[in-house]
Amino acid sequence: MKKKVLLIVNPVSGSKDKTQIVEDAKALLALEKYEVEAVYTEYPGHASELAAATDADIVVAVGGDGTQNEVARSLVGTDKVMGIIPCGSGDGLALHLGISRNNVVSSSLLTYGHVATIDYGTVNSLPFFCTMGVGLDALVSENFALSGRRGLSTYILESIKTWFGFNPDYYKVYVDDNLVWCDYATLITVGNANQWGNNAKITSQASVKDGELDVVIVKKVGLSAFPGLLLNLVKGTSYLSEHVVYNRGKQIRIERCQNGPIHIDGDPHSSFGISLNIEVHPASLKIIVPNENNI
Repeated sequence: MKKKVLLIVNPVSGSKDKTQIVEDAKALLALEKYEVEAVYTEYPGHASELAAATDADIVVAVGGDGTQNEVARSLVGTDKVMGIIPCGSGDGLALHLGISRNNVVSSSLLTYGHVATIDYGTVNSLPFFCTMGVGLDALVSENFALSGRRGLSTYILESIKTWFGFNPDYYKVYVDDNLVWCDYATLITVGNANQWGNNAKITSQASVKDGELDVVIVKKVGLSAFPGLLLNLVKGTSYLSEHVVYNRGKQIRIERCQNGPIHIDGDPHSSFGISLNIEVHPASLKIIVPNENNI
């Protein structure tokens, strides 16, 4: 019996035209005798509905981290296997897993890759597969979404604009019931994967198979500290920075003084409350990767 593959395509993710990406994927999968269907999303949450309703053996997210989150949340705990053809602005989960942003290479991976079973996290019961965060990066995500433009250059511009006038909040952070932080912070990121996207490795020591989540707290810093922090992100050595507190655990609680946005896999969520309860869910999602021993 032919394996069924459903391509769930977000037409507005990133800045690439999806038409050729879909045609290339269909052609490659047809060569391997797969039965392929492509469906385009029409509104937020649609990808999750499509993934939940399909009887396909492999469900492929063609989009960015937000699209991947929608697909993955409907596949956790099932026998369906997820694939990724990354074409978003950041593609953090795909890059962590070693999936190429070249759509022909990532489409080919669907036929020869290995199936790994990975962890995911939840924040107040909402799932994330890459990272979630509060503070500066959550505000940047919110402003990026409101800008109406996609792509890395827009994200960098919004980051610079958001920095000016930004006021850090006061946080208490508990990791496995141990208080690890009680002070102001520029941002706090919890990572299942090792990065925000574009190989900016904020939670650089994270693994999606270790049954834990990594926590990075960036202290309240001035503009002069940013060049060094950026260098650490590029090199994947954020944990070595004097401006960073790095922890790892199964359960994390973040308490803050005021309501505000958070981001979940890069997508902003406004007014999320002052108490965030985060936990890991080990070995819950089957996904196609190039090398299951290096994630």
